[in-house]
Formats: sequence, C-alpha cells, structure tokens
Amino acid sequence: MELDRPGRVLAALSVLPALAVAGWLLAGLPLLLLGRFEPVLAAVLGVPAAALLCWAGTRGLGAATAGGTTQKGVENATETVASPVMGRGELRSFWGVLAWAWPVAGVVVVAVASGVFNAVMHSEQVAVRRDPATYAQYAAWIAGHGSLPIPAQAEAFGGADPKLMFESVGFYAVDGAVVPQFMPGPPMLFAIGNWLGAPFVMPAVLGALAVLTLAGVVARLAGTRWAVVAAVAFAVSLPVLYTSRTTFSEIPSMILLFGGLALACDALARPAWGRGLLAGLVAGLAVLVRVDGLRDVLPVLAFAGLLLAMRRFGRPQGVLGLPMLAGLVAGGGIGMLAAYLLARPYLTYLSGSVRPLLLICATVLVLILAGTAAAPALARIRLPGWAPAAGAGLVVLLMAALYARPWLQTVTRVPANPDDRRTYEMIMQIQRANGMPVDGHRLYFEDSLHWVVWYVGAPTVVLATLAAALLVRRLLRDGTPFVWLLPLAVVGWTTVTTLLRPEITPDHPWAARRLVPIVIPGLILLAAYALSRLRNLFERHGPRVHRWGTALAVVLVLVPPAVTSIGTAFTPVERGEAAAVEAMCARIPADASVLLVERVTGERFTQVVRGMCGRPAARVARTDSDLAPDAEIRRQIERVRAAGRVPVVLGAEEAQVALYGPPSRILALVTRQDERSLLNAPDGTWTLEMEVWMAVA
Repeated sequence: MELDRPGRVLAALSVLPALAVAGWLLAGLPLLLLGRFEPVLAAVLGVPAAALLCWAGTRGLGAATAGGTTQKGVENATETVASPVMGRGELRSFWGVLAWAWPVAGVVVVAVASGVFNAVMHSEQVAVRRDPATYAQYAAWIAGHGSLPIPAQAEAFGGADPKLMFESVGFYAVDGAVVPQFMPGPPMLFAIGNWLGAPFVMPAVLGALAVLTLAGVVARLAGTRWAVVAAVAFAVSLPVLYTSRTTFSEIPSMILLFGGLALACDALARPAWGRGLLAGLVAGLAVLVRVDGLRDVLPVLAFAGLLLAMRRFGRPQGVLGLPMLAGLVAGGGIGMLAAYLLARPYLTYLSGSVRPLLLICATVLVLILAGTAAAPALARIRLPGWAPAAGAGLVVLLMAALYARPWLQTVTRVPANPDDRRTYEMIMQIQRANGMPVDGHRLYFEDSLHWVVWYVGAPTVVLATLAAALLVRRLLRDGTPFVWLLPLAVVGWTTVTTLLRPEITPDHPWAARRLVPIVIPGLILLAAYALSRLRNLFERHGPRVHRWGTALAVVLVLVPPAVTSIGTAFTPVERGEAAAVEAMCARIPADASVLLVERVTGERFTQVVRGMCGRPAARVARTDSDLAPDAEIRRQIERVRAAGRVPVVLGAEEAQVALYGPPSRILALVTRQDERSLLNAPDGTWTLEMEVWMAVA
C-alpha cells in the first residue's frame, strides 16, 4: 500500500500508542504477579519496554509503507490509496509545506483537542455503582499496594465469621482475600494517573491516543486526506466521549486492536518476520484488557493461517504467517494466564461464553493445520462467477435485516441466575423512570443497529455498508485489495456478533460502550474508504461536482454524531465524588474497623473504605430487608471491640446508625449521573444523591 509522505509520518505516529501500551502491559504484569507493581520499578521496566516496541514497530516504516507495491507477487495484494509524494520543489514553497503538513497536523490537533476536552469534562466515578468505579478502585489499590489479591483483614473484626462479608459489587471474596472482578490490563494503565496525582486524566489521554490510532489505519487503507475526517467523526461520537472520560476498558482495547491492524498493514506492505510478530502480539494483548478480546481476535487467527498457506506458493506475505500466529498466541496466552491467576472468579463467571470461544480458537488452529496441508488442493478451487455479486448482496441484506430487526423480533430473557435477576430488576426500574410499560424480560438487543445510527449517523452506516459490499465483491473476484482482508474480517465479524448479542444492560449511554472497541471505529474506517471512492467519482464530473459533492459527503459524516453528542458532551457526571470520599475518609477513626450495615452503602463503599480510606471494611449479612438485623450488628460490634479496634457503623440514613452511637453525616453529595434511556439516544443527565452516615460505637 503506497502512502504519501504525510501518510508515512502519520503511519509512524499512529502505531506508537498500541506499541507503548503493549510494552507497558508486558512489563507491568510480571511485577503485579510478583507483588511489586510500584512506580519506580514499573517505570524502570515499562518505559524501556514501551520504547523498545515503539522502535521495533516504526523502524523502516517509511520504506515499508511506500515500497509495498514494488515487490513481485504483492502487486495484486495492495492498492495505492493516496496522492504521489511531493517533489522537493513543491516543499520549498510555503503552500507546499502547508499542503504536506496539514493532514498530520490536523490529526494531531484533533487528538490533542479530544484529550484536553475530555480531561476537563472528566467524571469521577469512585463509589462502586457500575464498572468504571470498579476499575477506579482496582487501579487505586494496585497503585498504592502493588499486589493482589486484596487482604480481607478478617482479624480486624475478630476473625472470619459467616455473617461477615468482605465481598461487594465488583469484588469477590476468595480464600480469605478479595479479588477484583475484571482483567488487570486497564487498571495497570490507569494506575499511571494515580501515581502522577491525576487519576481521572488517564482515560482522556488514552482517548486521544485512540483517535490517533484510528487515523493511522484510515490513512493506510483509505488515504491520508481522510484521516482528519475519520479522527473528527470518531472523537465527537458520544460513546467515545463517554468512555474517554472515565475508567472503562473499551478505549485501551480499541488501541490494541486497531494498532494490531495498522501493524498488520505495514507488515503486508513489506513482509518481515518481526513485523508479523508485533502485529500478532499487540492484537493478542487485547485479551489482557477484556476477555471479549478472544472473540475480536479470532479473524486474526484465521488470517495468520491463510498466510501460512500462502507460504507454500512462494507468496511474500507467507513469511508473516508463523510469526503473526506466534505473537497472537503469546499475547492471548498472557491475557488468559492473567485471567486465571488474578481474575479467576470473573473467568468462572464468564465460563459459559469463554469456553465456547476457547473451543472455537482450538478448532480454528486445527483448521489452520489442515488447510495448510491441503493448500495445493484448495488453491485449485475456483469460485463461481456469481459469487462476488452474491457476497456483496449478502452484506447489504445482512445490514438491512439488522436494521429491520425491531419490526421482526423482540429479544427477551427469563432470569436464570442472580445476575439475570439484577438485570431484570434494573430494566424495570429504568422503564418506570422513563414512563414506559414495565417488562423486565425485554433486552432491547433488537435495536442494536439503531444504536449505531444514533451515534455515527445514518450516512456513515450507509457508506460503510456500501464500502464493505464493494470490498467483499472485489476480494471474491480477484483477491484485491488483499490489505483490506484482515481489517474487513475483524470489523465485519465483531460488528455482526456484537449487534446480534450486545450482552449488556441496554440503557444508554451505558450500552454504547459495547460499540467502542470495533463497531464505531470500524464503520468510520469503511465510511472513509467510501468517501475516497466517492471523491474519485465526483472528480469525473467536473470541479464543481467534485468540490461540492465531497464537501456534502464529509458534512453528512461529521454532523449527525456531533448533533447526538451535544446533549451530554458539556455535562460531566459524578463530579465531586473524589472530594466527598476524601472528606469521608478523614472522618473515620484511624484505628476503626468499619461495619457497613445497609445494602446500598455496602455495595458502593466497602472497597472504597478498604482501598481509599485504608480501613478494614466488611458488610454485615442481611436477611430479607436492606438493613442487617440489630442483634447481628451488635454482635459484630462486640467482636470488633474484642479485637482491640474501634467499631464504626456506616449506613445510608441517620436512623440506621443512631442505635449504635452518636450519628454524623460523613458524606453528602448531590451531583449528576448518566441518563438511562432505552429507546432514544441520551440527551441529558439525571440527578444523583448520595449520603453516608456514621456512628462510632
């Protein structure tokens, strides 16, 4: 794939985020497993590891991206998508320099603006209500202690007791300790912010790097001039704003997945063993960030197998097959090892979906071996003449079916376990709040493509569909442009599987996070390719059609996502939580053992007290009500006294703690929270009130 000079600069810049993230994770995970994830050690090992991968991934990149079409056997595998490189004479003029620099400068400006804006509008999700606060507490713990699991400190309560619970939302009790729910990749990144004294800024930095990463992939596959358009469309999309303002896993996952695609494109342009290894490793490490990464990298596994088969025919790209497969297995294996050692209860909870994915991965590996052995016979198979048109038609029909799904299907689920039951009850609460008919069985998954239309706009979805159809037709017809095969497979596979089964509580903007790692950037990438083809079409009809047609197409891509985001973009949520928690911690005696006696307070603040306040914390078991029995609370108070510590009781209301000592309100916060919309794009926020009352018994 031939890139112009700004494209080569952008190509180098855009792989740095993924390579740096990969290096940091590879260095940080052993330290965490050894209980030594400390700022000095992490910096001493993580920074050189990140720098080494960045050097390896960008070394000779200009030659790689510019020279791919000169190699024999690669002519039909790549496609020139950008204008020729400027001559020296042109660069001597001011306007020549400006024309050379504006795509790179434009992307950098968009990325920096995105990072600054989201840092200013950051949210402070500290009380554990949903996943971001779990990640925040996870990051705060490993940043401060450098090890896992989290000690339960049962001795501070007089020893273990069946009526004393150390687990809470997002944290499992295992063998006398507490284990965070999620994968360790994101917290190891967010911990950097904790060490630098800016814990809520790191998500915005990662969001800016994600913008840069997508722009680089677009420059490679659609042309440098479309990188700025894609960067803006991605940066202003509401789900990207949402996940760039707080501690979610989706943005780091997107950086690794699209960084892996960018590295794979560079490897195809100039096949080399090291480039294939890096591409597979970076993509595989997405599993260390999210277990769902197993599904997302399945096409990479199949693609590596295809490259292995191509090696038997002497194709230059075949040299990439084995290293890409090795890197992918290594990265994914590291992720699964981390899950087993550090998040085993979470892995067990997800076993119903993880085991089938592992079985599919094993099946693909077997098929790779069989396909490589049978490659000569398979190469003699010729597709019928109607296959390219049929493939393109199937793409359009599939997207049309997904869009029509709400009129054909209503997705429901009968609760079969406690987690399903909580989702059932939450959906009913949201329906009541929105004045809708109450039916907790509804999942609203049938609306998933409509969610995408809300957030990127119908023009982008239509352009992406047409681009995908065109690419499928060309790939089935003559195998070109081969460089598009892997990106199209990853985007297509993950988009379809995600839209069919989002598997998330369907309120928005919460459910929008599912679209961030692949769906939204993938559709923007395809739409950018469609814009490049449209521009060529407009150019044939004269300068006026070319100019106005291109401008209109760009406007149609950029305006809809910006309009959707306006309602929430300038309203940060859950601000003030960090200061409120800090003030709360200061009120709790230093030698206290904290008993949380009410359901909501226990769910939200058990790990906050343990991790941020540095006090032993446990929940007193409840029966049928939201409040623990009085006799049991008093028994636990006496056990704490016998252990030589000060018993402290926390609840949500004054009356809940007044029986055990003089009550005092140690946290009172009125702030904003996310809207919970089921049938429309969110356009505002809701009020959130929190109170915590304390009694020193």
